Amino acid sequence: MAAGEPRDLGSYYFRFLPQRTFQCLSTQETTSRLRQWSMLGRVAAQAFGFDQTFQAYRKDDFVMAFFKDPNVIPNLKLLSDSSGQWITLGSEVKKIEATNVPCTQLSMSFFHRLYDEDIVRDDGHIIKCLDSFCDPFPISDELRKVLLVEDSEKYEIFSQADREEFLFCLFKHLCLGGALCQYEDVLNPYLETTKLIYKDLVSVRKNPQTKKIQITSSIFKVTAYDSAGMCYPSTKSHEQTFSYFLVDPIRRHVHVLYHCYGVGEMS
Repeated sequence: MAAGEPRDLGSYYFRFLPQRTFQCLSTQETTSRLRQWSMLGRVAAQAFGFDQTFQAYRKDDFVMAFFKDPNVIPNLKLLSDSSGQWITLGSEVKKIEATNVPCTQLSMSFFHRLYDEDIVRDDGHIIKCLDSFCDPFPISDELRKVLLVEDSEKYEIFSQADREEFLFCLFKHLCLGGALCQYEDVLNPYLETTKLIYKDLVSVRKNPQTKKIQITSSIFKVTAYDSAGMCYPSTKSHEQTFSYFLVDPIRRHVHVLYHCYGVGEMS
């Protein structure tokens, strides 16, 4: 904002926080897994601060202000569809969609039903099934079947509300991976990586009255459009191309988790 320029009352202003790094995506083990899942080099997390009290009912104003902010435009990363290189927003955002993503889960016991329902053996091995296809994903085990095939026998072990939870969305994204994903034979790498990312991105606090841990983040799945159509997280829509905004109203931070479907780094 230029000196002397009148401040738009009620508008949010943002600042880039490059010093806030996300260890969940950079540990040696996670890097190795993301490479195997064809997501390495195509997934990123960034942090931005903002200057006013966040009000969930104003989420659309918040997200639009984010995309128009002069501190966001040169710093928000996305992958170019043409070059495959990291770029920043090159066009003016005209419209946004910000879909609420529930985030209530505090334990990985949410996934115990995968063992109880014979999706995964007691030793952690994922049970195989006859090969099939759920465009564009090959299905060769019961895990991908329960994630993708709506008319499969075990699909209902996760309710629609379960499937909307951020923890489930994150787990599913990691399981499905990128264009040349090499699937795991055991469940644990998916669970461990989901937990690492979830803990690093989602904000919690201890309730002063009940002393219980509670989640403070508000989460939105975000899409932005310029005059030509969709421009963020990509110009091409894909189930595995996403951007989640995780808003911490107490610290006044927003964490952006981004992935663009494609062929990840192999070396």
